[in-house]
Amino acid sequence: MKEMKAPEKVAQKLTHDGAVAENLATGEVERISGREEETHFNPQEETVSFTETAVKEAAHTHTRHRERKAAKQNAEAVREGSEARQHPSSRLQFTDEDRADPNLRKYIERSDRAADELDTAKSKIPTKTVKVKERVFDEATGKGKTSIRFEEVEKKPNGKLRHNPLGRPAQEISLAAHNKVHEVEQENVGVEAGHKAEELAEQGVLHAGSRVRQALHHHETKPWRDAAKAEQAANKANAEVLYQKAVQDDPSLATSNPVSRYLQKKRIQRSYTKEVRNAQENTQKTASAAKTAAVRTKEAAQKTAAFVKKHSKVILPIVGIAAIVVMLIGGVSSCSMMAGSGISSVFSSSYLSEDSDILSAEAAYCAMEAELQEYLDTYESTHAYDEYHYDLDDIEHDPYVLISILSALHEGIFTLADVQDDLEMLFEKQYILTETVETETRYRTEIEIIERPKRDPVTGEFVLDEYGWQVMEDYEQEVEVPYTYYICTVELENFNLSHVPVYIMDEDTLSMYATYMGTLGNREDLFPDSGYVSKYTEPPDLYEIPPSALEDETFATLIAEAEKYIGYPYVWGGSNPNTSFDCSGFVSWVLTNSGLCNTGRLGAQGLYNISTPVSSSNARPGDLVFFVGTYDTPGISHVGIYVGGGVMLHCGDPIQYANLNSTYWQTHFYAFARPPYN
Repeated sequence: MKEMKAPEKVAQKLTHDGAVAENLATGEVERISGREEETHFNPQEETVSFTETAVKEAAHTHTRHRERKAAKQNAEAVREGSEARQHPSSRLQFTDEDRADPNLRKYIERSDRAADELDTAKSKIPTKTVKVKERVFDEATGKGKTSIRFEEVEKKPNGKLRHNPLGRPAQEISLAAHNKVHEVEQENVGVEAGHKAEELAEQGVLHAGSRVRQALHHHETKPWRDAAKAEQAANKANAEVLYQKAVQDDPSLATSNPVSRYLQKKRIQRSYTKEVRNAQENTQKTASAAKTAAVRTKEAAQKTAAFVKKHSKVILPIVGIAAIVVMLIGGVSSCSMMAGSGISSVFSSSYLSEDSDILSAEAAYCAMEAELQEYLDTYESTHAYDEYHYDLDDIEHDPYVLISILSALHEGIFTLADVQDDLEMLFEKQYILTETVETETRYRTEIEIIERPKRDPVTGEFVLDEYGWQVMEDYEQEVEVPYTYYICTVELENFNLSHVPVYIMDEDTLSMYATYMGTLGNREDLFPDSGYVSKYTEPPDLYEIPPSALEDETFATLIAEAEKYIGYPYVWGGSNPNTSFDCSGFVSWVLTNSGLCNTGRLGAQGLYNISTPVSSSNARPGDLVFFVGTYDTPGISHVGIYVGGGVMLHCGDPIQYANLNSTYWQTHFYAFARPPYN
């Protein structure tokens, strides 16, 4: 008899992954749902995958950064080398007597050798011959014709110095492909091992390729790099020769202390650089070419102003450098020595707003001042007080101060609409108008009409009318009547617009303001009547400190620090090189950063309080000189560093040397005092 098989018991369940059928006898589970099964998350595997991806991306980023940095350095080397090639010869000329001098022979030979090496380095910069077409007017025939000439120009390195724009997308595709392999490689150890080996090989190739490209680019730019280094060496050798010749003329220089000798060398090097610059300026093109270049720059700025304003934080430096380079190449390429590393600084210190917006902002502020002046001029006709007293400062401001403030507040570019609120804010802070009304009870004599009975002038009896009533008569009587007397005092304080920035700006913005003021936005043509034009367009005169004064090591150290900042603009409240200085900020900085006297930030009065007064006859270089009454403030109002010979170095407008024997400084002179040097 055939054995009967018991029917299987099956139970259906709904789980997180869908419907399943479970055999209750055997325990087997069969998935019967048509829904796609969800992928289970493994935190450990995901973390490993994410970490590996992050490491790869970091490696790629590091490689790209290194390549960009190398490309930037190479481009800088090309720029410096090109400038060196265009500069006039740095070879010094020596007399037979100089060459025969045993004390100078070694230094002259170094100078000649450095000049030879510079000439050789310049000659190795590759050049190419290009065809140049010129349109020439023939006066004889009255017609124009085209002539062709060949010109030798510098052959720049190829464009591979720039970063490949397709590199990043290709790297992203590669990373995406590797991530896909990561998703399945855990299932097969062999696949995982092969993939790891492939990645290591790719990274090795990437790293090696990056190094090879950098080496090639470095080699391509070597002629320019060698020329720049050779020029630096030649300038140093020439300055050394000039110093040694100065020692020949004044043997006391050789016996001075090391700091004094260093300062003397720096002065000689500065003089030599100035002479080279003057020689270079003599080779510049005519003023018409410079004017054309300025017009080109202005047109370029107008075309890009809107875009630059929208992306100013990122695009501004790039567009600026490009615009200046175009200007230099197009019109004044022979000015490369003056351009140098200052290309970006010239742009960042220039007003970038449209001339119409700059002039409109200045006009709007002047209109506000005119309205205030009219209000004061017509004050008595528009008010009803008994007595008026006036204490009014002049209503005035310098336009460069205003435009520098607005440019700093708006990161370089503004329109008139942008600065309407700023103009009102600045006006309220600059002009402080106070109207005070006081009252007094005063008395005046008035005639009062009083009725009284009439008397007969003969008998003295009251006069009666026909009805027997007393006759009344008007009688005038003087009386003292009290009244309120109004006294109005009108005071207007001009706080000075140049004093406002330190109260409304952080250090970065104040630094931008100081930069604009130091250069007048490179637009001294905007407001030629400004007093700043004559002060800031020409460098301050230098004062040659006697070598005997520099034998004092304390003073030599002090003046070495102080002279770094000659030409910096006066900025109220400024206390460091980033923000520039005011008078006490400058002296405090020099004393502290020379390591001679840690004063911190003190005002002029504070510096006097920590110093020991000395008589004028006992004053010596390194003492401080104090003044009063240079502006409206109680106590000491100004301070400078005495350098001897009746001269001080101080933060005037700008930082410069000044003669203490002038009428102005003698009028405000207060005292000499000696700081507590270490």
